[in-house]
Amino acid sequence: MQIRTLLAGSAMLALLAGCATGTQQGAGTQEPMAEPQTATYEGTLPCRSCAGIDLTVTLEGTEQSPDEARDFTLEASYREHPQNPPNERYEGQWNVLSGTANDPEATVYELTPDGEGQVYYFLKLDSDTLELVDPQRRRFENGETLRLNRQQSTAT
Repeated sequence: MQIRTLLAGSAMLALLAGCATGTQQGAGTQEPMAEPQTATYEGTLPCRSCAGIDLTVTLEGTEQSPDEARDFTLEASYREHPQNPPNERYEGQWNVLSGTANDPEATVYELTPDGEGQVYYFLKLDSDTLELVDPQRRRFENGETLRLNRQQSTAT
């Protein structure tokens, strides 16, 4: 619940400050790539009242997988938050959307949690980087602080 409040508040502040209309172009990949069945992305998002929100997103399936084969898990934990909120975990389905306000060729992942929870949107910058964007698929001016990096598989 806390991450929804913080992200919604951040999005509202960005909209009010005019930050949601960033001028950077999204860099979508045009050629299809063979990707593993599971991809994990991690990063730390800015937090107004803590040292950051550690976010881990695990995507099951590929962009080419049927809808029912694309699942996600999103886990969030707060660093040095004065109220010490519990870690959050959401699971659900993810979909592939085409285009953003600035780049019709961009790829955006839409993560829809089962039950309660907000829908998250991540712009695929490249095969190793996702960036949190707003529900209208617009990038924030501080987008570089909203990025998740793909983790290498430890299986050999």
